[in-house]
Amino acid sequence: MPEYEHVDLNLLIQCVVDYAIFMLDPTGHVVSWNTGAQRIKGYRAEEIIGRHFSAFYSPQEVADGKPDRELATAAVDGRLEDEGWRVRKDGTRFWANVVITALYDQAGQLRGFGKVTRDMTERRTVERALDERGQLLAHLVRAQEMERRRIAWDVHDDTIQSMVAVGMRLQLLATKAPAEHADALLRLNETVNASIGRLRNLTFRLHPPGIDSDGMVQGLSSYLDQVVVGAGLTYELTHDLAAEPPSETAITIFRICQEALTNVRKHARASAVKVSLTSADQGVYVRVTDDGVGFAEQVDSQVKHGHFGLIEMRQRAEVAGGWWNIRSEPGSGASVEFWVPAVRREAP
Repeated sequence: MPEYEHVDLNLLIQCVVDYAIFMLDPTGHVVSWNTGAQRIKGYRAEEIIGRHFSAFYSPQEVADGKPDRELATAAVDGRLEDEGWRVRKDGTRFWANVVITALYDQAGQLRGFGKVTRDMTERRTVERALDERGQLLAHLVRAQEMERRRIAWDVHDDTIQSMVAVGMRLQLLATKAPAEHADALLRLNETVNASIGRLRNLTFRLHPPGIDSDGMVQGLSSYLDQVVVGAGLTYELTHDLAAEPPSETAITIFRICQEALTNVRKHARASAVKVSLTSADQGVYVRVTDDGVGFAEQVDSQVKHGHFGLIEMRQRAEVAGGWWNIRSEPGSGASVEFWVPAVRREAP
């Protein structure tokens, strides 16, 4: 290798600040030290060269023989990668990704080890925060759905049953009342029956059957049969899912689809709607499209003007750690698309 290439390589290693890159002799003593190692571990070269690399481990790990085990593993396998806590000069700890590579000469003799360490503390903190956020989301979704279910049951078992009894009483009174009052009683009974129908639709929207027992796809299919077909629309439901998503993910997807379909039914003047679900990037990508009249107004403008259905869909997706968007042009229908992660979370 030309001398200038060797110099440039040493210069590159020395100037790297994001990685601690240094060499160990076959017994684990530090023989080289770069700028990144000084920044991450806190030692100047003259303070650490010649010392055993076990200085970077906690006293407990040193007592357990972890540093020597890692060198022995790297010598046998050629390489070792590990993540864990490491110790700086001042005694503080940081979460490190460590790669130890055994270095052999042409005769097969172990000449030492190359060690690359990266400070991953910030990334680990973010990951833990996201995991805690996911656990909180799972808890909130379950609590919300339990409350929806309780309200649905209360409406069904109390309010609706009471109104059914009122309707039956009105029918009975109509058969016994004079003709001039019977028609009024029957009209009142029709109003009660219409209210019962609306309440039953409310309980269905609060807690649609099928998600808990049959899974997300079947739950969506049942909802489409009940609501979309009932509104005079046709639908197509396709799915390519690698697995059933966790319950909180399934509920989030269902609720966003539910709101999107409500918008189609109320505003789109469509004749058909398509719903597709696909596994993608450790999550689920969903599209809800219709063949309705569409719109020209940008979604951000609609949100600003208080279109609460759009606000709710976006917030549900983003709180779950995903994204949401809607696209439309006048006369070309609309397409709601969103993605949410499908990583199972344990309840806190």
